[in-house]
Amino acid sequence: MSNTKTNAADERERANQRERENAAELGAAGSQLSTAPLEESLATLPAMGVIGWARWFWRQLTSMRVALILLFLLSLGAIPGSLIPQNSVDELKVQTFKDAHTTVTPIYEKLQFFDVYSSVWFSAIYILLFISLIGCIVPRTGQFIGQLRSRPPGAPKRLTRLPVYTTWRTEAEPEQVREAALAMMRKRRYRAHTAGDAVAAEKGYLREAGNLVFHIALIVMLVAFATGQLFKSEGGKLIVDGDGFSNTLTQYDDFKSGSLFDTDSLVPFSFTLDKFVGTYERSGPQIGTPRKYEAHVTYSEGAYGKPKKTVIKVNEPLVVDGSKVYLIGHGYAPVVSVKDGKGKEVYRSAVPLLPIDSNVTSTGAIKVMDGYKDRSGKRDQLGFQAFFVPTFAGSGKGTMFSQFPAADFPVLALNGFHGSLGVDSGLPQNVYQLNTSKMKAFKDSKGGQLKQRLLPGETMKLPDGAGSITFVGVEQWASFQISHQPAGGWALTGAIGAIAGLAGSLFIQRRRVWVRAVRGADGVTVVEMAGLGRSESAKLPEELADLAVTLNGLAPMAPDTPGEPGPAEEPVVAAAPTAPDGASAEALSEEPAEGAEK
Repeated sequence: MSNTKTNAADERERANQRERENAAELGAAGSQLSTAPLEESLATLPAMGVIGWARWFWRQLTSMRVALILLFLLSLGAIPGSLIPQNSVDELKVQTFKDAHTTVTPIYEKLQFFDVYSSVWFSAIYILLFISLIGCIVPRTGQFIGQLRSRPPGAPKRLTRLPVYTTWRTEAEPEQVREAALAMMRKRRYRAHTAGDAVAAEKGYLREAGNLVFHIALIVMLVAFATGQLFKSEGGKLIVDGDGFSNTLTQYDDFKSGSLFDTDSLVPFSFTLDKFVGTYERSGPQIGTPRKYEAHVTYSEGAYGKPKKTVIKVNEPLVVDGSKVYLIGHGYAPVVSVKDGKGKEVYRSAVPLLPIDSNVTSTGAIKVMDGYKDRSGKRDQLGFQAFFVPTFAGSGKGTMFSQFPAADFPVLALNGFHGSLGVDSGLPQNVYQLNTSKMKAFKDSKGGQLKQRLLPGETMKLPDGAGSITFVGVEQWASFQISHQPAGGWALTGAIGAIAGLAGSLFIQRRRVWVRAVRGADGVTVVEMAGLGRSESAKLPEELADLAVTLNGLAPMAPDTPGEPGPAEEPVVAAAPTAPDGASAEALSEEPAEGAEK
C-alpha cells in the first residue's frame, strides 16, 4: 500500500514538473485564453490559516463547478414545490392533502415542503447561487475587459511545441511575408499585430463574452424572480353576467401578495362582464369539449378612463398597465326568488354554484339572512342546499348529473332548512356550504325532508305557510385571476440572454495563430505558422491549413530546396494528437506529440 502511495505521489510530482516546464516555455502565448480562475487542489495546497481557508472557500464557491451544482440543486429543490400543494397557492388544497396523508404530513412540515419557495433551505441555495454568480462574474469581467484592451501575446520561442504547426521556405523577404500575413489576418477578422519577427493574431473573443452574458443573464433571472415573488399580487374574482369589478382590495374573493407588496400600488382599473359565451362540441369523441370559451367585457383604465370593449379568452388575458386579467373558470348561477308567508319577496339573486364535473354539474348553498319572517312574524333565516344540472337526462334516466355542459335542460334540486345560519357569530364560513348544525329541515306531508326538483319558472312551497322559493332562470358566471407580476420582462430578457450566451460559449472557438518569418542561414526566408486553441478542436488544423494555403499563395515555396516540397505542392499542417501539457491552465493538459521538435 505504501509503495502505491509513493508511486502516485511521484507521478503527480513528475506531472507538475512537466506543467512548469511547458508553461515556462510558452510563456504568455498560452495564457489568458479564458478568464476562468485556476483550480486549486487540496492535495497541492500548503498549510493554511483562517484567511487562507476563507480564500480557498471563496474560490470554490465562485467556481463554475459549484455554480452548476447550486443551479442543479435549485432545480431539484423546485420539484417538491411542483408536486406538493403550496400554502402560497392554495391553502385549502394543502389542508386537504394534510387530512389525506397524516403519516407524511409531519415530515413534510419539518422539511417545509408546504412552503418550498420561502423555506430556509431553498432560500440558502438561492442566495449561495446568487453570490457564486456575482463572485464569478465580477473578476472575470475585469479580466475580459483587460484582454480586449491588450494585444495578442507574442510568439513563443519554439512554435513546434504548439498543437498545430506548419513551415516552408520562400524567396520572399521576411518583412514582405509578415506584412502579407498581417493583412491576411486582419481581413479574416483576427486581432493582429507584429511582435518582433512574428505576427500574432487572435480570434474568438465572443466565446468569453457569451460565457459572461450567460452568467449575467442568470443573475438577471434570479433578481427578476426574487422581485416578482416579493412584489407580486394575485387575486381571484367570480363575476356573474352584468356585474363588475374594481381593482381594490375589498373587491377580491381571495387575495395573496408578496411580503413587500403595498396595497396602494394596485393598478386602478375596472371592468364589467357583459356576457360569457361558451359553445361545446355536440357530437363525436370530443363531445362536450369547449369550442368557444370567452368573456366579453367593458373595461376602463384609471378612475375616469374611457370605457373600452374587449374579449378575454383562455391564455389571452386583458392587460392593463402591467396587471393581467385571466379567464380561468365558468359556471352557472340559478336566479331564485324567495317569498315569506305573506307573499312578500325577501330575496332575489343569481346564486353562483361550483362545478363538480366537466359537464358543469354544480352544487352550492342559497342563504337568506335578512328580511325573512316566519308565519308568526318572527325573524328567521333560511338555507337551501342546491344541486344544479344544466342538461338533465330526465326522470328515471340515471342519476342527477348533467349530460352536457350547455344549459339545454336546466334543473335545480333543492332541500330547505330554517334556523340560524351561523353568520352572526362573526366567524368566516364558506359561501358555497350550508352549516345546518343550528337549523331544522323543512318536512314534507309524509314527514320526510322536503326536497324538490325545479324547472325554470317552477316554485317549491314551504310547509306551514313558511313561504316559497322560485327557480326564476339561469345566469352564467366567469371567474378571473387578476395578477401583477413585476419584472416579468426582465425574466424573459434574462432567459433569452442566457440561451444566446450559452450558444456563443459552446460554438465559438477561441484561438491564436502566429506567423514567424526569419531569414535562414542560407539566405532563404523560413516561414513558420502555428495555432493554439482554448480546447481541442478539429477545426483548428483546418483553419490553420486554410491560412497557410492563402499565405503560401502570397509567399510561395522556394523551388528546388533539398528536403522541402516543390513549388506545385502546398504546406502540410502537422496537428499533434493533443495540446502540450501546461500550455495554459484552461486549454492544455497533455504531453506534446512525439517528434514535435524534430
